[in-house]
Amino acid sequence: MATNLTCTLSGPALVRSGEPVELVFQLSNPTAKPVRVLTWHTPLEGVLNKIFDVSRDNTELEYRGPMAKRAPPTADSYVTLAPGASAEGKVDAARYYDLRAPGTYRIAFRGPLMDVAQEGQQVPAPNGGYRAMDVSCPAVQVTITP
Repeated sequence: MATNLTCTLSGPALVRSGEPVELVFQLSNPTAKPVRVLTWHTPLEGVLNKIFDVSRDNTELEYRGPMAKRAPPTADSYVTLAPGASAEGKVDAARYYDLRAPGTYRIAFRGPLMDVAQEGQQVPAPNGGYRAMDVSCPAVQVTITP
């Protein structure tokens, strides 16, 4: 697919143990045409599956949140990104991963985007024909202090 969406993930550099670790995920459309993106498995819908890889001192942390099972998506499951527009989702990573121990944590969006439709393409895709797209979203580092 010729469409290249851009992604940023940001969060606090320093947090005290037990406090929220709010991450901001932003998906942007730098192209001249609108696109529709299925929000599932992204922070645009919240956290309903393991959408982040989280580690401390190179040790992967276990995801402790919900694992959504659902019917096929509907058109309402998509967000439209106009040319030059962005969509943003905010989540508290501390609700889904044990981030209480002091140390430096690396948090990365797993991706890919499950379905991305260009202008004129049907959503949802017929017969479950998802058009997945990898998106490069640099990881964040968060230091937890006592």
